[in-house]
Amino acid sequence: MRISDVVAFAAMRAPETTALVFEDRTWTYQQLYADVCRLAHGLRGVAEPGDRIAVLTENNPEYVLAYYGVPLAGMTLVFVNYRLAPREVVDLLADATPTVLLTEQQFLDTARAATEIVGSIRTVVTVDGPAEDAGEFADLLDGCPETEPEPPDEDTPAWLLYTSGTTGRAKGAVLTHRSVTAAVLNAGVSWTRREEEQVVSLCPWPLCHIAGYAVPVAHLGADTVVLLRRYDPESFLAAVERHRVTSTTVAPTMLALLLRHPALEAHDTSSITRIGYGSAPMPVTTLRAAMRRFPNAGFQTGFGMTELAGNVLVHVPEDLLAAAEGRTELLASVGRPMALSAVRVLDETGADCADDEVGELVVRGDQVCAGYRNRPDATAEAFRDGWFHTGDLARRDAEGYFYIVDRMKDMILTGGENVYSREVEEVLHQHPAVAAAAVVGAPDEVWGERVVAVVEPVSGRAPTEAEIREHCAGQLAGYKCPREVVVVDELPRNTVGKVLKRDLRERLRAGVDTTVPRS
Repeated sequence: MRISDVVAFAAMRAPETTALVFEDRTWTYQQLYADVCRLAHGLRGVAEPGDRIAVLTENNPEYVLAYYGVPLAGMTLVFVNYRLAPREVVDLLADATPTVLLTEQQFLDTARAATEIVGSIRTVVTVDGPAEDAGEFADLLDGCPETEPEPPDEDTPAWLLYTSGTTGRAKGAVLTHRSVTAAVLNAGVSWTRREEEQVVSLCPWPLCHIAGYAVPVAHLGADTVVLLRRYDPESFLAAVERHRVTSTTVAPTMLALLLRHPALEAHDTSSITRIGYGSAPMPVTTLRAAMRRFPNAGFQTGFGMTELAGNVLVHVPEDLLAAAEGRTELLASVGRPMALSAVRVLDETGADCADDEVGELVVRGDQVCAGYRNRPDATAEAFRDGWFHTGDLARRDAEGYFYIVDRMKDMILTGGENVYSREVEEVLHQHPAVAAAAVVGAPDEVWGERVVAVVEPVSGRAPTEAEIREHCAGQLAGYKCPREVVVVDELPRNTVGKVLKRDLRERLRAGVDTTVPRS
């Protein structure tokens, strides 16, 4: 199965159903697949099968067409995070060596600078109108047939996504047609769906992130996808009310911002019956507040990563309902393995850990990426004995529920004791003056590493270091309590709100201000 088959099959079943809504533009499934085929044919006029086609834009319908049309052409779609600095964009493109760069007016200067350095780029195409020295996206489709071209092999690379680089230099994960469709199918058979007459799914994720796979997951069910150009609470709420959105997925940061937004009560959100969340740890306090605010919604979560093309663990609404009714420990779990995933927790010898013993999470299944581009060393390290080693520390309880404890590289070793940052962060999030928090280790001459809490305060309520220490002392062992507390205006985050702990560690080691200026 190819990734474009997701839309092709939906177009056969529900040709007149609305597939995509973006601002004042809409596509039926029949129209969407016709444009996907036209794009595939058009790309073969400017590039060759096997080439890589990069995209540097915010969310737009052309990006969705590229999700499917680039792989259908036998080419690989390279996802470029639009929030990267120009130097970072050049570094990524130099590794990916695309021949075509799809972009938009606001990023043209970066695109032009990249073409001067990255010699592989022969064609620049803008998705939002004409520009000097660039082609137009509409011209790629103009006059091209709406019939499907000869499709590529299932093991042909389809998507190339670079890891967020939270622990070092970003790596390009090669996802084949088989990888992506396996992830989409896994979600389709494992995630709970209500029997609405027509599901309307709101996508607030940046499409340059793997969480954008929520779009083909929705298209698998012939749902209507409402796409936001970018996330902000006001636009999110307006879209829910206008389109009577029934389903959405969010990052914890998105949900926290939504719950604190003054416009929340002014919009009708009663149509929402499902809220999925993921991409970063969800503070239990935020989840409880969301469950109270959206009583009609079933909540689901899961665990996944770029290299897995999506999720491999899932928490169904029944699990979280049980948690709300008393089994509060389940609020911290990421669920159980999905139908098409094999997941284990291994100790340092490669043996399975006992129940509740912490070890490394490993995964096997068709959705696992084919490896890292130009990184044979990293590929060999991650793929061992038929399993993909995630680098996440986890535990599994006697009922088969998994709990992510920490990233292996985020664990703090202080005075010979292991401190899992997520455990400390959960306690910090319970403080009424803490909007968000990240816990990292800093070098210490006595303890090896000391526990540092970097806190983003609730507006107008910055906590003192003494308050934070007192708050933690009543709930954590002494060695787990922060020895240093830094209050910042805003934590550094990637496009989906995941805190960039690597940035914090580097700033602490350099002894510089950890505050991130507001844009």
